[in-house]
Amino acid sequence: MISVRNLTKRYAGHTAVDDISFEVDRGEIVGFLGPNGAGKSTTMRILTCYLSATQGAASVGGFDTFKDSIEVRKRIGYMPENVPLYDDMRVKEYLHFRAQLKGLRGRSARRAAGEAMDTCSLQDVRRKMIGTLSKGYRQRVGLADALVNKPELLILDEPTNGLDPNQIRQVRELIKHLGERHTILISTHILSEVEMTATRVIIIDKGRIKASDTPQNLIRRLHSSGTVHMEVKAKPKQVIEKIETLSDIKNAIHIGTSQGWSTIDVHAFSNVDIREQLSSLAQEQNWPLRELYRDTASLEDAFVDITRS
Repeated sequence: MISVRNLTKRYAGHTAVDDISFEVDRGEIVGFLGPNGAGKSTTMRILTCYLSATQGAASVGGFDTFKDSIEVRKRIGYMPENVPLYDDMRVKEYLHFRAQLKGLRGRSARRAAGEAMDTCSLQDVRRKMIGTLSKGYRQRVGLADALVNKPELLILDEPTNGLDPNQIRQVRELIKHLGERHTILISTHILSEVEMTATRVIIIDKGRIKASDTPQNLIRRLHSSGTVHMEVKAKPKQVIEKIETLSDIKNAIHIGTSQGWSTIDVHAFSNVDIREQLSSLAQEQNWPLRELYRDTASLEDAFVDITRS
């Protein structure tokens, strides 16, 4: 659906995107991630025909974003980070207007606006002025705008920007539902949302692609399996010395002691669950064990590991 080949975008004295290549297949939900200033928005603007590339090529649905920009725009729905809306229009008339701008007419435009409002749960506010809507509803209007022409590809830049936890959950479920019918490229800083919705993740940093894989595989690539928290009734120095004799252990750190109970954080070298070893050690040493749990690695851990200078 998306093909990017050796794409470069330079501004005066600055290279925003530096010779990147990637593809997105039909039906995928792909998280496009990176630190601020990494080149995410620039790449998205090139794909949506708002910017031209300095070098390289990008195509959507087989159409070049520079040579066939009209055909590309027919196939995409774009929701930018800060959704531009007409505050003095009602939701229903705004979406009808946007459907007409995208080539729909008469009954088809009205039907498309109605279906977009149904999909984004906007029927309750369809007669309200956009300027009176909350941040959450404005984001939904922007998403309905992107959907109104039933595009093959949705490009969403920070779709949950400024939303509360309940609204974020609603948008997450909506994106999952939309993924059944659309190819989706989504950029967000809320990595837990990407981990739950995306089939693949592309990480860009300083204008270059640093990783492209499933969230699960990126997490497996971490050198650590996370931290195991252990709370035992024993002298911390003795506990750490015994723990560091075990295989697969990187280090053990004393966090604190309260009423004789020592809290130890244990880190492993490889992606191995070391809780069974720690439990057996506590039994052998006759240490009363009050707590033993594992912080598993997440996509956020993988992101930090990949983009860390």
